[in-house]
Amino acid sequence: MESARVRGPGKVEEPSNRRTVLRGATVITLDHELGDFEQADVLIDGDTISMLAPHIEVADAATTVDATGMIAIPGFVDTHRHTWQSAIRHGYAELNPLQYFAEVLQGIGAAYTPDDVQIGTLLGAASALNAGTTTLVDWSHIQNSPEHSDAAIYALAESGIRAVFGHGWPLTDDDRWTNRSALRHPADIERLQKQYFAGDNALLTLAMAARGPEMTLPSIWRDDLQLARDLGLRTSVHVGAYPHNAAHHAVAQYDDVGLLGDDMTFVHCCRCTNDELKMIAAAGASVSLGVHCEMNSQGIGDIPLDRMLSMGLRPSLSGDTETKCTADMFTQMRLLYAYYRSWRGGGHSTVPTPQDLTLRDVLEFATIEGARAVGLDHRIGTLTPGKQADIVLIRATDVNLAPVLDPVAAVVLAAHEGNVDSVLVAGTFVKANGRPARLDHSALIQRARASQKRVLGQWTRG
Repeated sequence: MESARVRGPGKVEEPSNRRTVLRGATVITLDHELGDFEQADVLIDGDTISMLAPHIEVADAATTVDATGMIAIPGFVDTHRHTWQSAIRHGYAELNPLQYFAEVLQGIGAAYTPDDVQIGTLLGAASALNAGTTTLVDWSHIQNSPEHSDAAIYALAESGIRAVFGHGWPLTDDDRWTNRSALRHPADIERLQKQYFAGDNALLTLAMAARGPEMTLPSIWRDDLQLARDLGLRTSVHVGAYPHNAAHHAVAQYDDVGLLGDDMTFVHCCRCTNDELKMIAAAGASVSLGVHCEMNSQGIGDIPLDRMLSMGLRPSLSGDTETKCTADMFTQMRLLYAYYRSWRGGGHSTVPTPQDLTLRDVLEFATIEGARAVGLDHRIGTLTPGKQADIVLIRATDVNLAPVLDPVAAVVLAAHEGNVDSVLVAGTFVKANGRPARLDHSALIQRARASQKRVLGQWTRG
């Protein structure tokens, strides 16, 4: 390792027989069979929800939490975030997106050390947890060395978040990896799988963050996808953002050679054709919409939610890059609903949909649809007995929410990070009583400030 600050993944030992009861919450299960509970108890055995009922008698519960006046929802699932960029937040929203590509993905990114990757990833994961995101696809396209990848994985483990590590490619001061590239996906992904992901890791899984037809030669993107499948990994790829990407028709290229599959997630899709969206739906693949960043990115194109819904395609949501937006799921939900309503309500969209978009639909995009997109819907995404206890408690008594008339509407339209009282990942509190339960945020921010100063100090904007 290049820095003594880069630490290996730790493990917080928890008693296997621990039991927790959350009492008296309004519970939005998002389980269509269970429905919602105006007031209920949630019993957690170890890392699993074991019972949900109006009242549960438990004599030997190790922890009882008074959740009266709170709304319990499944943890949010962010299906695409460049978490390593968290220490250089908010500097690119007003600029031409081409500057982001040239500066962050070449000059600045190429200068990142493993320590910078670890700090940025830990900061992003910590802020995600603080805002109720319990599962994060860390789209980590900064594999400048094997140590850079190790550092990102260490940070995810240290944070306590449930994460899918999306292994990408190195950032260099030229475009050899991204412009008709003849370079295959870094082989280090195989080492990482053996070293960190070979066993049954409850919280961390591996995926490929692929370049796809928009960036590589046909023989390369085909081989890369085959490598991911040989390793049993899901694949996520950016498609259809900006006019120069639309011309590639990347989804159609996958479909033309019979490689489009349900193990793929397509990010953005703003300029994908209707035929391509139909191909995604027919293949059982998924889409990730980075709503706030897409709205802030000049020229990226329409957020194609109306077209997707008309084909039965339900998206997941993404925080994308905090260099251009805010990444929390409350923001993505609120903006997506408003964008859809204003577009259709104004008569601009002529695409028919089976039914109007509901607030519950949007909450599902941020939870169970995200879980489906990462292949974890059997484990997370709804508050269902037998699933992992990834739970967010939102204070419904706060002045911006109370008195709550419709809890789903309150969460989607008005709730924010400051209303998040507690967050559990696999039954373990990572935030409790409005405060982090695992990480020292003040110390982390100091490290992030030093990292920001170092990486930006090497870059002079022309």
